[in-house]
Amino acid sequence: MEEKKEIQIELSAAVAEGTYSNLAIISHAPSEFVIDFIRVTPGAPKAPVKSRIILTAEHAKRLLFALQDNIRKYEAQFGPIQMNDPQRGGGMPPFMAPGGQA
Repeated sequence: MEEKKEIQIELSAAVAEGTYSNLAIISHAPSEFVIDFIRVTPGAPKAPVKSRIILTAEHAKRLLFALQDNIRKYEAQFGPIQMNDPQRGGGMPPFMAPGGQA
C-alpha cells in the first residue's frame, strides 16, 4: 500500500489578494488548455489579460468537475446564481474560445 504524502501549500500575501477578472478566454492544443483571465472595463479601448493559467487536459477536466461541485454547494447554501440572459449565460459571454487552439 502506497503512503500518501502531504503537500504544504504556500500562499504569498500578493497572491492571496487575488486578481479580479470578468472575462475568460479558453483555448486548447492537443496537450494543454490555456485560460486567459481578462478585466473588461466599460468604455476602455483595451482589456488587459491579468493572468494566464496553462493546464494539462486532465487537470482542465478536474477543474471542470471541481467548479461544478462548488457551484452546486454554493447554490445549495445561497440560492441559484442569477444570470442576466439565460439564453447566453449572462449579459456578456463569460467564456470564449477563439478557434480552440493555443
